[in-house]
Formats: sequence, structure tokens, C-alpha cells
Amino acid sequence: MLRRAARSTGQQRQRLIDEVVFLHLRLAESIARRYFGRGIERDDLLQVAHLGLVNAAQRFDADRGKDFVSFAVPTITGEVKRYFRDHGWTVRPPRRVQELHARVTAATAEISQAKGAAPTPAELAEHLGVELDDILEASASHECFTVASIDYRGTGGDETPLAETLGEDDDGFSRAEAVVALAPACRELKPRDRRILYLRFFKGWTQQEIAKELGVTQMQVSRLLARILGQLRDRVGDSAVV
Repeated sequence: MLRRAARSTGQQRQRLIDEVVFLHLRLAESIARRYFGRGIERDDLLQVAHLGLVNAAQRFDADRGKDFVSFAVPTITGEVKRYFRDHGWTVRPPRRVQELHARVTAATAEISQAKGAAPTPAELAEHLGVELDDILEASASHECFTVASIDYRGTGGDETPLAETLGEDDDGFSRAEAVVALAPACRELKPRDRRILYLRFFKGWTQQEIAKELGVTQMQVSRLLARILGQLRDRVGDSAVV
């Protein structure tokens, strides 16, 4: 059909392309479904996948000997990945937390400039007239539960962008997917527990460093981490918790 379209012009060519698109809508939708629940609205993903299908039908060259599906799948997938790249991939904390984080950021800069050192959470709480737990929540929610971009490159020797693994069933994607899966469960934790989680797994602090920050013993931190991870496993399952 696309071979005929290549030899046609005007309305006849467009009619043949439209027919090919219609016949392959389920293919585009199946690709879009692979990305559901990962920070982008379903309707947006379906629309982008359909656009990718249309582009594939218009660009396909039957004379190259490749079947249409083999050409369409990477074309549609590429459109979806570009959409993720352009729009970011975030799990947003509540608005009140976002607003407090903005105040915390401004206050941190102000205090740091005045005293020549970064303020402690307690100093920020006093400066802003809020509870210490609110400061911890704003910090942990903003920094723990935001996946900045699928162009983010990992650490520990693995610098492959998430965009290159998005949609594949490999360990790299599973790690990225786990961050999103854990976000709602993390928000149910107490502010201090979120802070501990952030310091340990996102900042890479040792248990001893966390203990010093919180004014507790290293053994207490170890027990707290075990309890926190146990709660997360109960809520989302073992596969999403390292």
C-alpha cells in the first residue's frame, strides 16, 4: 500500500497513507502503553505515538526492502523518547512543599552570604518561622522525589542516559522506574525518615555521618534505615527497593 502511495500524488497518496496509519493504530498505542505511569499524561503519550506513526508512514521508503513495522517501531519510540526529553520527567511534591522549598532556597542563600556557611535545618526553621519537620519535608521532597530528566547520566561508572534505556526491560530502566514507583510511598514517611533516606541513598552519606547530623548513634541510624526500607517494601514490593 505504501509502495502505491510512493507512486501516487495528491489526495490519492494521502488517502493511502491515512489507511496505513489507521491499520497500525494499535501498534502505536501498544508502544505508548509501555510508558504509562512514568510522569507523562496517557493522552499526551498516545497523541505523540500517533504522530510518530504518521511520520513513519510519510517517510517510509518501500524500495529499501524493509517492512513497515520494522521501520515504524523505532520511529514511534523515538518520538516518545524525545517527548520525555523535552518535557522532563518529574514526580512533584505538593504545592505547599514546593512553595516552602522556594523560601528555603532563598533563605539558605541569604544566611550563607551573611555568615559564610550554609545554615542548618534548625536555623532555617527559626529564620522562616516554621517547624523543623517542615524544613526537612521541603528539602527531602524536592531533592528526593524529582527525576530531573531522562538525559540524566548515572554515577558509579554507568553514564548511559536514561533516554537510551527508556522502555527497555533492563536493570538501568528498572532503577529509574523504581524511583518513580517509590515516590508516593516515600511521601507517606515521616519527614525525618525521608531526610535519612535522602542523605543515605541520594547524597551518599555514611551511617556515621547521618548519625552526627541527627545527633543519634550509628546503631540507631542502622535500625532506622532497616525500618524505613521495610516500610517501603511493604508498600511497593521488594523489586522497587534496593
